[in-house]
Amino acid sequence: MQHAVGSPLPPHQPGQGPHAGWASAAHHPGPPQGPAPVPPPPPGYPGTGAGTGPVPPPGYPGTGAGTGPVPPSAPAAPAAPGHPRPPAPRHAPAPPPPDSTGHVPLPPGGPVAMPPAQPAATGAPDPAATTLAVLLIGPAGAGKTSVAKYWADHRRVPTAHISLDDVREWVRSGFADPQSGWNDHSEAQYRLARRTCGFAARNFLANNISCILDDAVFPDRPVVGLGGWKRHVGPGLLPVVLLPGLDVVLERNAERTGNRRLSDEEVARIHGRMAGWYGSGLPIIDNSQLDVPSTARILDDVLARAIASPPTW
Repeated sequence: MQHAVGSPLPPHQPGQGPHAGWASAAHHPGPPQGPAPVPPPPPGYPGTGAGTGPVPPPGYPGTGAGTGPVPPSAPAAPAAPGHPRPPAPRHAPAPPPPDSTGHVPLPPGGPVAMPPAQPAATGAPDPAATTLAVLLIGPAGAGKTSVAKYWADHRRVPTAHISLDDVREWVRSGFADPQSGWNDHSEAQYRLARRTCGFAARNFLANNISCILDDAVFPDRPVVGLGGWKRHVGPGLLPVVLLPGLDVVLERNAERTGNRRLSDEEVARIHGRMAGWYGSGLPIIDNSQLDVPSTARILDDVLARAIASPPTW
């Protein structure tokens, strides 16, 4: 009985088609490679007519009893000498998981949550053993960087110090120095540095590493400064203001070098604007008469109260 077939098989030509190489391999000695393909019947073979393709003779591959098509999963025949085996198909690598940085996934939504308040019966929480995100605010010369580094160095849990000025100075060519005049470029680089610091803080916190950031945030621009940090890090960020007297700030600024040293007029102007934090509800530390270790201990006390009763900001 003849099986119905669709369109005629294309004429077999050497070097073409999925079975190319079988005919040429038959001329070389080697292990059995199965029956050679049968060429198509000549024109006018019985059973053909106008508008129809030739009907293959019995035993033609794909026809006849017990001669079904060669399954696609059949193993490839060994390559004959001088005929290299075609390369095996390569699978594309799996795409990386979403919302991840390297091998560490960020928390859903990213922002850090406020640390849970401790019950009153357990006493004040120990900030030195809690994963925290702290924002240390103050004018130039307040000692923010020195206190932040010391505080991070002496905690019992892993802690990172993220300095806005350090990140801002990653820009080498094209650095917009505010001392040369505040403009759109310096404003844009400050915003970019804050976003970069915020992302770094979230990444540390996602791995249970506390962080302390320092920045000169002005109270008359809370949406840009304090509000920006809250957006970048999260509502669990604990802001603390470091505000010594003007004479202390001027003395410390005079010891600075490079582009971080400001004029006395600029330091006095910044210090005057920072006075607006009084009455804001944020904790303020006057470290005029305190060294760095003493200021860090007071910072721990302030953070313990902030954890127990988070400030509204």
